[in-house]
Amino acid sequence: MKLPLKLLTKVAPRMTYDLIRRQLGGSVPFAKHVGVEIVSIDKGRARAHLPSREQGMNHIGSQHAGALFALGETASGGAMAGAFASMLFEIRPVAAEASIRYLAVAHGPIRAEAAIGGDVDGLLAGIMSDGKVRFPVEIAMFDEAGTRVAEMTVSWHVSMKRAKAA
Repeated sequence: MKLPLKLLTKVAPRMTYDLIRRQLGGSVPFAKHVGVEIVSIDKGRARAHLPSREQGMNHIGSQHAGALFALGETASGGAMAGAFASMLFEIRPVAAEASIRYLAVAHGPIRAEAAIGGDVDGLLAGIMSDGKVRFPVEIAMFDEAGTRVAEMTVSWHVSMKRAKAA
């Protein structure tokens, strides 16, 4: 028996977030290529992990800037998906803009923590009333010692899917 996503989100939110996490984990080939793994998704929040692998290193032996960007963008997508979990199949999300600040040399595995900086329920109400919303997701990235190595903001534009023309 298949439960509609809206109902599943209400009766079993953990299960819904885990299903979304597993689906997103394999849906972006580049993120998968650099080794990014979504660790958890919640309502408007997500955590992701970037392992220390030779393929993700730069010329000085630290994590490549592009791999860190992929980590942050992936975590932001998880936070966005968690916020819109109940209607994920009804929306069209687009990462419209992103900025990143590299704060320290990123050695070893890196974790990213992403969160929507605002009222998630207000975003849901906004998309239902206006058909679209724009919002930022803030991401902080840390090395194993807990040192903040990068900060990122991804601005998302989420709209209701348009009906296909016949």
